[in-house]
Amino acid sequence: MDDIKVLMKKTTKTLKEEGIVSFARKVKNYGKVPGDLPIEPVSQIYKDVLFINGCGESVPHPARYRVSHQREQLESHNISTDQVFYVQLQLDQVRFYRTFIFFRCPYTDTIGEFIKLAKSLNKKVLFDIDDLVIDTKYTDDIKYLQTLSKEEKALYDDGVMRMGKTLQLCDGAITTTERLANELKKYVPEVFINRNTASEEMCALSEEALKCVKRNSEKVRIGYFSGSLTHNDDFLLVLPALAEVMRANPNVELHICGELDLPEELGGLETQVVTHPFVDWRRLPQLIAEVDINIAPLEEGIFNEAKSENKWVEAALVKVPTIASNVGAFARMIQNDITGILCTTKEEWREQLERLVENKEERSRIAESAYQYCKKNCVTIYTGSPLRNFVCKYMTPNYAFALPSLNISGGIMVAIKHAIILQDQGYDVMLLNDNEATATPWCEYENHKFPVLGQDIGKFNGRIDTAIATMWTTMAFVERYYNIEKRKYLVQGYETDFYPNSNPLRIQANRTYFPTREIQFLTISKWCQKWLKERYGQIAEYAPDALDVERYQFVERKDSGKCRILIEGDCAVDYKNIDEAFIITNSLDKSKYEIWYMSYNGEPKEWYQVDRFLHKVPYEEVHQVYEQCDILLKTSILESFSYPPLEMMATGGYVVAVPNGGNREYLKNEENCLLYEQGNIEEAKQAIERICHDGELQETLKLKGRKTAEQRSWDNIRKDILRLYQ
Repeated sequence: MDDIKVLMKKTTKTLKEEGIVSFARKVKNYGKVPGDLPIEPVSQIYKDVLFINGCGESVPHPARYRVSHQREQLESHNISTDQVFYVQLQLDQVRFYRTFIFFRCPYTDTIGEFIKLAKSLNKKVLFDIDDLVIDTKYTDDIKYLQTLSKEEKALYDDGVMRMGKTLQLCDGAITTTERLANELKKYVPEVFINRNTASEEMCALSEEALKCVKRNSEKVRIGYFSGSLTHNDDFLLVLPALAEVMRANPNVELHICGELDLPEELGGLETQVVTHPFVDWRRLPQLIAEVDINIAPLEEGIFNEAKSENKWVEAALVKVPTIASNVGAFARMIQNDITGILCTTKEEWREQLERLVENKEERSRIAESAYQYCKKNCVTIYTGSPLRNFVCKYMTPNYAFALPSLNISGGIMVAIKHAIILQDQGYDVMLLNDNEATATPWCEYENHKFPVLGQDIGKFNGRIDTAIATMWTTMAFVERYYNIEKRKYLVQGYETDFYPNSNPLRIQANRTYFPTREIQFLTISKWCQKWLKERYGQIAEYAPDALDVERYQFVERKDSGKCRILIEGDCAVDYKNIDEAFIITNSLDKSKYEIWYMSYNGEPKEWYQVDRFLHKVPYEEVHQVYEQCDILLKTSILESFSYPPLEMMATGGYVVAVPNGGNREYLKNEENCLLYEQGNIEEAKQAIERICHDGELQETLKLKGRKTAEQRSWDNIRKDILRLYQ
């Protein structure tokens, strides 16, 4: 397979020297990806829109208008963008953008997989096209295709149909003209017309050309800047009238852009014909500015009716009047005899050519009107609002959860469960990981997949509708990144007390309860809601926390000779109060009790009497531990919301606990658990003994405990969670 760089050079050369027919004949690998194509690195900057360009360098004109110019429209209206050539599209790029616009992209397996992934993340995908090259029912009417061999036509048709396949996978389309829009509506639900516009650079080049232009007052120059005469049936429309006007007016020159053969109709007029080679678009304004009249003939037909009014705009910007066919976009945009002249018949072409050739004042009047209109209505910076509105309409509202890490533990699991509920509701959700040591591009949890980015503000340039801090360390991003519409702080614990006195982090954590920007506080604990208001004057929205009840099997406990007690928590964290739990269990009769200790971080102290130590049990296996134990002894004195008692109750087990802010809202003494006063070792031992010997108490705690857990299922509080994020 040819190297793609060589292929592009050959394509450009073919277009310049041999025209579109030879180009179509020589494209042998359209839409295929060479194995040795160097892959451009994926941008690591979060932005709003990614344009995927299906034309590339070999066909620059449409890509310039539909990718570069539309990007300029959006950028000037505060929508950040990027672009990539379609054969270099990488799946990982889906993480960094909210909306994707495929311009003239034929279907490939990578594009199909990319669109599928984007939609699974609730991101929107749009298609942009400026010609009816989406179905052979349109392209079969193009006359030059009749010159292709059967094999070449099959290759061309394959590319067209694959273009249509990509279109039909998209949520909507953007196009240039009314006729194109009407046809595209047969393939996608909604189509937006964003007409081709001139860029800032085009306008500047046009202004420069106007300053430099020196028109020959003895000559009247007619310019045709549309390509090959040999294969351009549009030009045949105007040839008879043009030849007649040129013969009647020896001072008329025809300027043609392109290496072209002189048609028979212009025989004998060779001295009045000036040809120009194809030029870079940056030189085109100067070339157009040197003529007096611009002509834009088009044959009637659905394909031509879909073409845009570019040629009129380009001429208007250098104050050259245009005579155009009364077809499609020309008919729509040109005000006849004001900003241009529209012709339908060959006789009209002759009359209007003669009129402008003979009347310099009319040329100037029409040119000035067209110039004034296009300067305000046909350039990027003045026309971007409708495009911005349409693209924003197809941006799914997004949520960014700023997490301290991706290690699944209590608070992080809650945030991810909230993210799952939002994703299931159809929102675009991403996670921002603050822990570089565990950096990963994706987070997969409970059959859900989330893109993961970091929290380096320098790598963000796109809008976030709602950003949520989930720990005090993540507030820096949520407060400082400028392009966030709504800021929220999910408070799950009193983080000031996570640190001992004199630790500077204690003060830093406390500061976050006095944010520098307007931030809505959220919480899953009534205790947190209470102290946020009383201590800091912050009104927090509350939704109850929940449990994956279906994960925990209800197990009937049987007398196995020993009662198995589970102690859970990090003994290195003071507020977990693990020492007290072991003071209690160390004093129990070891012939009657077996002690299991489960911790994610700290290991047992030497004096702990432990029968089995469970270290860093994966979350998906934790339920098996609860199902094998009889009593959970939970001695924490500080919790925002305490999961372990709820998890034990879900399995039909029993709970002995110290009441704290994180468990009071669901633990009811003598109903679903037994509570004891912190430090009262004898009261705790008596509670354990009661559970082991009182069958009636066991039945009460077991049934009411399971009912409490079921009431806290995620399905039951889904609406409450969604309400938090509105």
